[in-house]
Amino acid sequence: MVRVFVFLAAVQLVLLVLALISALSADRVRTMPRALWVLVVLFIPLLGPLAYALWGRPAPVPREAVRRSSARPSSPDDDPDFLRSVDSEQSRRDRELLAQWERDLEKNDDA
Repeated sequence: MVRVFVFLAAVQLVLLVLALISALSADRVRTMPRALWVLVVLFIPLLGPLAYALWGRPAPVPREAVRRSSARPSSPDDDPDFLRSVDSEQSRRDRELLAQWERDLEKNDDA
């Protein structure tokens, strides 16, 4: 019986921590102000976190609203213009380095 109580206490602690993290990190909460939700979660042992999970958490954003309207690449390495500019700059640096090495070799050959 003691094991059951220890398990339930651990479940309650996990729910408390998760509800607090969720309440404090959410952009906005439903039905009550954030401070009141934190108090409910802290002072009503098992029902506070459950009530926050059912009625306080913000509704998930629909997938259609998350889509971007523009067709811009999401990262620089997906952008062909960026890759072209990096490639041309790198090629220029490589040509300059090769020319410098050739000059150094000519100087060493002449000496």
